[in-house]
Amino acid sequence: MKSILRIAFLLIIVTVIFTACDKKTDDGTLSQEEEMAMQANSCNGCHTNYEVLKAVYTPDPPSTGGAGCGGDVPHYEPYDRVYLGGTGYTDFKNSIHGQVACTTCHNGTDNTADKAVAHSGDFIKKPSQSAEEKCATCHPAIYEKSHNSLHNQGWGQKRMVVERGGYDNFNSIPEHLAEGYEANCAKCHASCGDCHVNRPIQGGGGLYAGHNFVKPDQRDHCTTCHVSRGGHAYYGVAIGTVPDVHLTKMGYKCVTCHSTDEIHGDGVKYDTRYQMALKPECTDCHSGMETANDYHAKHFDTFNCNVCHSQDYNNCGSCHVHGVGARIEAHQSFKIGMNPIPEIKPYKFALLRQSLSAPDTWSNYGVDQLATFDAHPTYKYTTPHNILKWTTRTEVEEGKACYDACHIMAEGDTLRNKQLYLYEEDLLEWEKAADQGIIVDGKLPSYWKAN
Repeated sequence: MKSILRIAFLLIIVTVIFTACDKKTDDGTLSQEEEMAMQANSCNGCHTNYEVLKAVYTPDPPSTGGAGCGGDVPHYEPYDRVYLGGTGYTDFKNSIHGQVACTTCHNGTDNTADKAVAHSGDFIKKPSQSAEEKCATCHPAIYEKSHNSLHNQGWGQKRMVVERGGYDNFNSIPEHLAEGYEANCAKCHASCGDCHVNRPIQGGGGLYAGHNFVKPDQRDHCTTCHVSRGGHAYYGVAIGTVPDVHLTKMGYKCVTCHSTDEIHGDGVKYDTRYQMALKPECTDCHSGMETANDYHAKHFDTFNCNVCHSQDYNNCGSCHVHGVGARIEAHQSFKIGMNPIPEIKPYKFALLRQSLSAPDTWSNYGVDQLATFDAHPTYKYTTPHNILKWTTRTEVEEGKACYDACHIMAEGDTLRNKQLYLYEEDLLEWEKAADQGIIVDGKLPSYWKAN
């Protein structure tokens, strides 16, 4: 009797599924529920069925990289990261991208309930990692500019690995080191889908809005990746800091200053973001600053704007390579030194950020010591996004000279304001050779008596 009931129940389910194939809405299309039933053995059928995803998911492998610049990454279960649901999925299905077959972008095999078969052969998890084939066919102009961009390629990081390691180019680095770079550094750079379809890896990864293609959200995308040096400062996260004036007074978003063309790139390869021709400059909005006041008249070509108008800012501490690296805790600080990129920026002095790598950073990947580590300083030119008009350097007590809060002055046996400047004594032993060109020892005005 029980066997007969089971057979009857199965016949009812099969009937419902096949009936759904013929049941249409008034305009002749299938409803979402009917489409799901019809596509039970398909890409959509699996990824819109939460219980199926939970039943067949593969657990994440142990991490081989560090937590990253933003600290611990939020965790989403593998099935949550690939679930097609909510209003985002509805919007996706109604969009032009939603009309494209899954296998057009992801390859693999549709119309199967077998996960291994569906993901077999030339399956691509992130199609935009093969952007020339998968994105450029519809977006050729964007691809031509973005595929070589800093956002996509991380040329600055690659340059540091190459030149500190003494290699000819990135393609010549040892295989094991390349694997380490991929596991630890490459995850911080973005292809098309990382900004427009997915949640950033630093935000937990996976689909952001049910596979809908979106414009990047400032908090969920931009400052999720650019958190330790961008969002941390802009939102005034650190104790003793306040949000950037461009946020509190103007309500500016990242894209207010950083244009789409800059973010996508202009097709030119740049070794550093400060070379980017389309990058924003303070003077784009603040014109006539050269003679706006006595401070500017005296120092406009001597200091970059941030020397006076930044608050204390986050220094990166340690490169999170395999969970270790330079082994220095991230910390708030403020250091002025000699401009390390005078060929790009015209100032004599500049604000510097400790952005630590160490000679043995890559020891877990077959490189015990970077052969030419001293090729670049460990303190870099920086422009923190924590701007205020009045800071501890632009405000002085009534009756004091305008330079009272920033020039070094002898007071008995101490030198007031000396902590603002980068001296050799501030460096770790293995930093000293690399940073000789940017420390202020012997380079400050003689009347300061600070050399």
